[in-house]
Amino acid sequence: MHECSMKRRGGRAAASDREKDAKKQKLLQKMGENRLPYLTPKDDGFHQLWKTKYSKLVLRKAGKVPKEVHEEVQKAFFTLRKHDCFFQDLVRIKGKDFVTPISRILIGNLGYTYKYLNTRLFTVPWPKESYEINYSHPEISEACKAFIKLNDYLHRETIQALQEQNLVETKETEDCTVSDRHWDFATSITESGSTLRDQSQSHVPKYVCSDLKGRTSYNLTLLNYMDPQQMLFLKPEPYFGMGKMAVSWHHDENLVERSTVAVYSYSCEESAVDTLVEETPSGRDPAIWHVGLKVAWDIATPGLAMPLDQGDCYFMQDDLNMTHQHCVLAGRQPRFSSTHRVAECSRGTLPYILDRCNTALENLQAEGDSRSPSLKSLDVVDIKQVEETHNEVEFEWLRQFWFQGRRYRKCTDWWDKPIATLEELWRKMELMTSLLLDEIKKEQTEEQRNGMISCLLPLLMERQELREEWLTRCHSQLVESLPEDEKPECHPYWQEDDPNMPLPFNLEDIIVELQSLLDKVES
Repeated sequence: MHECSMKRRGGRAAASDREKDAKKQKLLQKMGENRLPYLTPKDDGFHQLWKTKYSKLVLRKAGKVPKEVHEEVQKAFFTLRKHDCFFQDLVRIKGKDFVTPISRILIGNLGYTYKYLNTRLFTVPWPKESYEINYSHPEISEACKAFIKLNDYLHRETIQALQEQNLVETKETEDCTVSDRHWDFATSITESGSTLRDQSQSHVPKYVCSDLKGRTSYNLTLLNYMDPQQMLFLKPEPYFGMGKMAVSWHHDENLVERSTVAVYSYSCEESAVDTLVEETPSGRDPAIWHVGLKVAWDIATPGLAMPLDQGDCYFMQDDLNMTHQHCVLAGRQPRFSSTHRVAECSRGTLPYILDRCNTALENLQAEGDSRSPSLKSLDVVDIKQVEETHNEVEFEWLRQFWFQGRRYRKCTDWWDKPIATLEELWRKMELMTSLLLDEIKKEQTEEQRNGMISCLLPLLMERQELREEWLTRCHSQLVESLPEDEKPECHPYWQEDDPNMPLPFNLEDIIVELQSLLDKVES
């Protein structure tokens, strides 16, 4: 992969996890036996805290959202639920696998992916003109249409909220064409619950037109479903005593910097019996879903617990996701949410990885005119590019896709052809590695052979290590808890004597041989 390998990136991720753990332990030590304070709308000072410390959390109450949006989106949630389109993910945290308590589905732009907790999700495409998408059922098609409509609505609302905030807080931006509509700020808070601003001008983002578009053009939505009554154990919130968490404290991953995250929240209606349960006298009501916010790694600022009524929308604007952490506090009823994001997809789209593969394959001299295939260049720069791409397509795409079983066929067959194409390109790269190994065995100067081996060996070792890891993950005990069509498949996989494959699945013998050659040169 480009300048650094996946292994080095994995090392940095592990270092980041250790740093987070250290910060968490330091925070807990400072707290001792105490709980940090937090406020809800029932508390004095809630709105003052909101506008001074959490102003970039924007709330749009359900009553200000068009009725047709509610109707279409809520129907779409239940449609996808009926067709079993929500899936629990088998994610990897600190080297261990966990099944997520929340079920999810990713809907978005054609060929886009979104990676979280070392798991790459593949979009079920939402409808676009000039593209024919075969959905498993017409109702699934209608549901996806509802979410692209919601996406467009939230995009408009996000731009409006940012523009309103900018108009009020600064007159300095001359490059941006904004709406001529100047709202009275106090009225906008009362009528729409849209924005509360910082007192400090130092916190005011200076937006320009390109920023508005780039930070608000949501390219996908991660839909969530959770029924807290079906969960055997939900973690208690550890810092403030906010109650049970559906999602622990975190920053959202893999987003365009300073982009907004927009969330539509829908908790199912309570029965008449449920509504008789008394509310707790202090703290947040455990029957109601809340989003919790805190300033990252800070014990001086009280936390915020924002109740979410049925159909509320909230927006985490600008750098809020970077400077603050948020969690989702479980209510009593099942809840759906649609979380719209500007995913950082520079390396996460189908065109990107196809382009990488095709560039790598330019170094393959194909069969023709009675010639066997061969490599055009043995330069270490070209070798490195091919072998890094080889690892990237195998472990970031093919194995990620098949690790999720055949779940996507429940919604659409759109990914079948692209994944088959990627596998065919990957097979050609297997051939290129085999051709390179043949060249290394031929007469070479010590300098040439040493250069090729030194370039290839670390990438083969990484390939072997990751193959073993994915093979182990595919046969873990957790796999047995998943439905049959969602169980991981270790693919591609082949036996050592497979005549269709130029190299074995297990590369240990090849690695030992290369290391031996390298040791001879060095000695």
